[in-house]
Amino acid sequence: MTLATAKRFTIEEYHRLIELGFFPEGDRTELIQGQIIEKVAKGKPHAVCCMNLNKQLIVRLSGQAIIRCQDPITLPPHSEAEPDFSIVRNREDNYLSHHPMPDDIVLVIEIADSSLDYDRQVKLPLYGEAGISDYWIVNLLEKQLEIYTTPYQKSTGTFDYRQKQVKLPNETVSIPGFEGLILDLNRVFPAISL
Repeated sequence: MTLATAKRFTIEEYHRLIELGFFPEGDRTELIQGQIIEKVAKGKPHAVCCMNLNKQLIVRLSGQAIIRCQDPITLPPHSEAEPDFSIVRNREDNYLSHHPMPDDIVLVIEIADSSLDYDRQVKLPLYGEAGISDYWIVNLLEKQLEIYTTPYQKSTGTFDYRQKQVKLPNETVSIPGFEGLILDLNRVFPAISL
């Protein structure tokens, strides 16, 4: 007896589906380990946090890096994630020729409320496997910033990060790769309670 298996898409096949208009206008999808995943809709706290973080990053990183908000990053061979933010190195073509690859990426940030388990259990090992050195989860449920650094492969073959640090909304954090640039988390987390 033959068991049915799900079709896993390559990055090229995924791009072709986008070009053909396979996804309706406004659909929020990403390719994760060959599977097309529909992203969860954002609630108000998520949207406010995204806006706050965007303002803070623009002020601090203007001209020093490119700040991408909910735009694709290519993680070969079978993933094209769309994190809430990615901070990538400046390039002459602004990534017109291709989406940022792991070597271009300085920091990936996910804002999580309903997606917290997914961002920890699926996205974290995905970014670790790609060699993304710094991954942050803005955890809106527990009102904390989770900072993950130093990716590694476990003996089981899965990927994780060796270091985890937690920062609270009344603290500051250094932006990795940019000496002396500090982010005030009080200006990032939404002011009202969830």
